[in-house]
Amino acid sequence: MKILLALDESKFSDAATNTVITQIKAEGMQVHLLHVIEPFPEHLAEKNGTAESPDFVAARLQLREYAKKLLSRATRKLRSAGFEVTSCVEEGDARDAVLKRAESWRADLIVVGSHGRKGLDRFLIGSVSEAVARHARCSVEIVRIQPADRASVFGEGFASRRYQKGAPEASMPNGNEHIQNTP
Repeated sequence: MKILLALDESKFSDAATNTVITQIKAEGMQVHLLHVIEPFPEHLAEKNGTAESPDFVAARLQLREYAKKLLSRATRKLRSAGFEVTSCVEEGDARDAVLKRAESWRADLIVVGSHGRKGLDRFLIGSVSEAVARHARCSVEIVRIQPADRASVFGEGFASRRYQKGAPEASMPNGNEHIQNTP
């Protein structure tokens, strides 16, 4: 089975990595880690230069270096749990990059963390996990971090939603939603 694990620099990605380790048997599993950086990181470019003359080259190099460290940490963690791991860094829109990589790599499952944005933030920033779940041609698992008082069988503070193509809705034994998309 081929699992695409999309990571960013958040605790939500850590939760997604931990969910893969705790929920999926490592034997015979290939995990491909993907981190997407924005092509024109204005805020960071202004820090490296000025508002009038932002340094996009330095900003992109800094983001790539950080991405390599992020993927290296996740790779070590997954390999120590017995998974076969590859990784890559791409530039662009995260929604598009995840969907394209899943398609080209022929992933069986995409795992993403959810930031849990609501309202105006979700409208303005958008939801990568929602877009991936809606448009992926394979199953998608969205991992959420729950308040500490709502522990589940996934471990303290974790819950997830799995979207699978071609099957009706069902509930998981622990009470978490197990939602399956239909084509």
